[in-house]
Amino acid sequence: MSKIAEKFEEIRVNNTKGFIPFITAGDPGLETTYELILKLADLDSTVIELGVPFSDPMADGPIIQLSAQRALENDDVTIAKVFDVVRQVRQKTDVPIVLFGYLNPFLQFGIDELRSEAKNVGVDGFLITDIIGEEFIKMSENFAQSDIDLISLVAPTTNDERLEKITQAARGFVYAISRAGVTGTRNELSNEAKKLVERTRKFTDLPIAVGFGVSNSQHVNEVLDYADAAVVGSAIVSVIEKSEKEKTVENVSKFVKELLEVESSPSLAG
Repeated sequence: MSKIAEKFEEIRVNNTKGFIPFITAGDPGLETTYELILKLADLDSTVIELGVPFSDPMADGPIIQLSAQRALENDDVTIAKVFDVVRQVRQKTDVPIVLFGYLNPFLQFGIDELRSEAKNVGVDGFLITDIIGEEFIKMSENFAQSDIDLISLVAPTTNDERLEKITQAARGFVYAISRAGVTGTRNELSNEAKKLVERTRKFTDLPIAVGFGVSNSQHVNEVLDYADAAVVGSAIVSVIEKSEKEKTVENVSKFVKELLEVESSPSLAG
């Protein structure tokens, strides 16, 4: 069983819910990324999604696009440098870490090398936004040999036939996109998210996390009424963008604590 699966099993046994924050590696700098991961682990994150900066992030809205740009400009962040951060983090915490990114940089690194190095440094999973079909299945089986989960994405536009195929190859958890489009903060969540989770549960017993547009405590509360975990990305990245570098960790910590003040839903646990 992978570390991600173990974490969600712990949540199931304790009848609690999950929280998955996203940050971009290298924004505003790799040293700060290291500190942010440790802080988010201390705040009982279930899994941490660590974005690998890419010059053409098609699935991301402007907030995360700009964070990737800052990371590339500030520290010239590469996959190798992201692995170095995870290696350092593993001396302090065992919180599951998923690398979020696009297929092209991973292909350039080399898939077998990617799996080997990920296993060596302690990466627990990958979420690759633009890999589909047989290519996804092949890579998922490859990574599973090292207990590394390739996380599946499903969207409101995914029909039931395709949903069944995707979930059959899924590992760790299923990431349900709350709405079609790109990442970004929103005032209200789409009512399609709940319908998508209900449809997905027909085909898998894996935990389901909902993200894209989950921006405040009300959203988290709403998501946790029907999903196993809430994913918060752009809202956290926005806090990072607006913070002075030396205040980044403090400001993110304050925001996440406020975000997780969820009264009516089952308690969160990491």
